[in-house]
Amino acid sequence: MINLSSVPAGPGCYLFKDKNGKIIYVGKAKDLRKRVSSYFSKKDHDQKTLLLVSEILNVDFIVTSTEVEAFILENTLIKKNYPRYNIDLKDAARYAYIRIVSGDYPYLEVDRSRKDGGEIYGPFVSGAIRKSLMEVLTRNFKVFTRRLSPRHKKLIDKEAYNQRINQARRILKGDVDGLIADLELQMSTASGREFFEYAITLRNQVAALKSLKEKQLMELTRNVDSHIINYVVTNDQVFLLVFSIRKGVLEGKEEFSFSKKDNFLEEFLLVYYDSAPIPQEVIIPEAISAEFSTYLSKKSGRKVSVIVPVKGDKKDLLELVIKNVHATFFAGTERTKALQEALSLPKIPSRMECFDISHLGGTNTVASMVSFKDGMPDKANYRKFKIRAQTHGDDFLAVAEVIERRYSKVKRDGLSKPDLIIIDGGKGQLSAARDVLASLGLSIPLISLAKRLEEVFTTHSKDSIIIPKNNKGLQLLQAIRDEAHRFAVSYQRVLRRKELLDEVNDGSKS
Repeated sequence: MINLSSVPAGPGCYLFKDKNGKIIYVGKAKDLRKRVSSYFSKKDHDQKTLLLVSEILNVDFIVTSTEVEAFILENTLIKKNYPRYNIDLKDAARYAYIRIVSGDYPYLEVDRSRKDGGEIYGPFVSGAIRKSLMEVLTRNFKVFTRRLSPRHKKLIDKEAYNQRINQARRILKGDVDGLIADLELQMSTASGREFFEYAITLRNQVAALKSLKEKQLMELTRNVDSHIINYVVTNDQVFLLVFSIRKGVLEGKEEFSFSKKDNFLEEFLLVYYDSAPIPQEVIIPEAISAEFSTYLSKKSGRKVSVIVPVKGDKKDLLELVIKNVHATFFAGTERTKALQEALSLPKIPSRMECFDISHLGGTNTVASMVSFKDGMPDKANYRKFKIRAQTHGDDFLAVAEVIERRYSKVKRDGLSKPDLIIIDGGKGQLSAARDVLASLGLSIPLISLAKRLEEVFTTHSKDSIIIPKNNKGLQLLQAIRDEAHRFAVSYQRVLRRKELLDEVNDGSKS
């Protein structure tokens, strides 16, 4: 039983720990005892908070003098411990970390999942800064971005390489000025001893670091007047956009999604502004702690206003962001719902896989598979196949082979099945795919889309389905089919270029 009587009533941070003593959540409060007690007395928590409470075995706390100090401390503790119940942002565009993967010859990688292992630096909300850092570290300090093969290890001086890794650590920790001073001293010494090649290398490293500092300064001090932040919550998931407004002009937007929890907006802002440029004005849809603006002002070194507008232009901007949230995150969902209705599918086809066959006069036959998730391309799961059978232009044989190869692997490896399989073609291609799935004992909704009349064939009806041209479901099917065709043709062309190159090389040898 947790003893709450020892928790003080003043401001500070509380740390929830599990049975292993691991910190699983960090929070801050104006009244620690009241806030901590609420976790165990309230019955209407959301699902994630209920799960958190079930795992709490111990509570620790750190008292601060003011709530502003508690904000600062909470930020530090979250960055240090990465508690799994604190918000984990998943920015589709820019939010990422840089990791030094440990080993005999450590290497760098960009990581969005913050998985275990290695040394993690970041997060880098600015993609520009992250790319500049990686470029300097790889080009000027010759740090690798992949694990070395045994053959390459023999060619690299291990001690010299580890010195470069230590320099990379200093850069990632922010000690750029200190490293520049050290390198300039080494450069002077090398020049005095007439080690001119080494001195030039050092000079280039110093120049690269100074350029990096300028880029960081430009990114972090650019004059962004306002950030407009709004969100939609659905199925216990928060979908949030940050709009950057400068001189009354929209400069850009950032997308985030994360699980809903108590006080999620305040926690998001704390994590986001740890590395993002802080504007003069933050416009949000609801009130948070009054002290938060003081915290931002203290962090940025100038006055920052946090505004919750009830009318006027700023309220209109919040509504604009909401419209963009729907357009950004839910446009694909609307199309998948329309497709479900048009095809009378048993469930919304959240995951779809589409196949297309491409060949040149019956040769170099290939197949593509594109994957769509929630109506949007899921390029990490695209696949391409070189057809092994001698099909001589028979698309039915090619379809049968690619379906067998794909879904025998899905069945064998226990991979998740799609909600809908789409074949580019007519009744023949559909029948070939249907027979293979039946032989594998798999029951997956299957359709084909014929180009001539854009008619849809299904496995449960002899007649085709004609979907109105303005139907969002048909438009999604067409987009998926066209993407599969593009992907197949591009792969087929790659193979053809390689074949021609091999013929040229063979001819030059004879």
